[in-house]
Amino acid sequence: MDNWQFWLIAAAVTLAVAAVLLRAMARAGDDLRAAAEFDIKVYKDQLAEIERDLTRGTLPPEEADRQRAEVSRRLLEADRAAQGGTAPVRRGGVPIAAAVVAVILAGAFLAYDRLGAPGYPDLPLSLRMQMSEDMRAARPDQATAEAQAPKPEAQPVDPAFADLIDKLRAAVAERPTDVKGLELLASNEARLGNLPAARKAMELLVAAKGDQATADDHAALAEVMIVAAAGAVTPEAEQALTRALQLDPDNGTARFYSGVLMAQIGRYDMTFRLWEPLLEKGPQDAPWIAPIRAQIEDIAFRAGEKYTLPEAAMPGPSAEDVAAAAEMSAEDRQAMIEGMVAQLDTRLQDEGGSPEEWARLVNALVQLDRLPDAQAAYDRSKEALKGDTVGTSALRELAVTSGLTP
Repeated sequence: MDNWQFWLIAAAVTLAVAAVLLRAMARAGDDLRAAAEFDIKVYKDQLAEIERDLTRGTLPPEEADRQRAEVSRRLLEADRAAQGGTAPVRRGGVPIAAAVVAVILAGAFLAYDRLGAPGYPDLPLSLRMQMSEDMRAARPDQATAEAQAPKPEAQPVDPAFADLIDKLRAAVAERPTDVKGLELLASNEARLGNLPAARKAMELLVAAKGDQATADDHAALAEVMIVAAAGAVTPEAEQALTRALQLDPDNGTARFYSGVLMAQIGRYDMTFRLWEPLLEKGPQDAPWIAPIRAQIEDIAFRAGEKYTLPEAAMPGPSAEDVAAAAEMSAEDRQAMIEGMVAQLDTRLQDEGGSPEEWARLVNALVQLDRLPDAQAAYDRSKEALKGDTVGTSALRELAVTSGLTP
């Protein structure tokens, strides 16, 4: 609907409502007078009935006096109402009524101007779905998205390590189907921040594996594409996610990034359907849990879903820890959590650990809003998990979605 048509209809409705309100308020005095005159007739009839009952002897004199006094009092009140019922309206009621109606309508207009969307076109479901598909079709391809992505700062590299990477690149160039070499190259290129190079190595790795490529392989390829594109899910990344979900519909990485894609094109309903089961199923130390928890309430609101975020489990406590925490003050409970996180951090620095344990540490620090510490822990995990492509991929996913530098 054109803007002028909307305001024309709104003005007509406003005038109609104003006329109804003014007419009702202007007639209020007449209605009161009519009601009072009816009451006077009823009370006069009651007085006559009392006199008849007294004459017939069916009503004792004392009771007759009492009833006569009560009815007379009501008759006087009705007479006063009949005499003054229309005076206020006739002398000043109409202007007052008009002022009241004007204030009500002005308040409605102001509320719409502040809370509504003046001039905003209709958005039926079919149009919104088409807008979503248009956004999907307008996405840049992988090469364009990588070219537009901000370049990470160059990190200092040990000369000996740089020499090893150069030799690895040369070896992979000579043997482009060497699966082990491609895994090492993809992992190390990503660790150095050479994300386009890591993406190319992952593409060669998936191609080399062919039908033997797993859902995790395709999900890892999609992830490095997304990271290289500064978080944008390109058509090429979507293809990799689709293949991962075909092989394993429950693949957490693929489901998470598919939800990211749906949010980027405005399909928050689909994002919620993908993310809510992931959050429920866990595990709570999975790298996608923290970013989902941070966004799912807003996603649910945009999708029109009533959703309450479940309380987060504390990072790594035993059943005894939970029972003890229930009896603590908020300050003591926070101190206990901080202590457990510190213990986990110390153990991982001294003894190392699995990718899941590193993810638990980074996730816990993010939830505690200690982002510099989370970044430091993530950087240590990359060093500790050299060569573990799948483990570092999951941690990179957590870093990207938590606002850390991968």
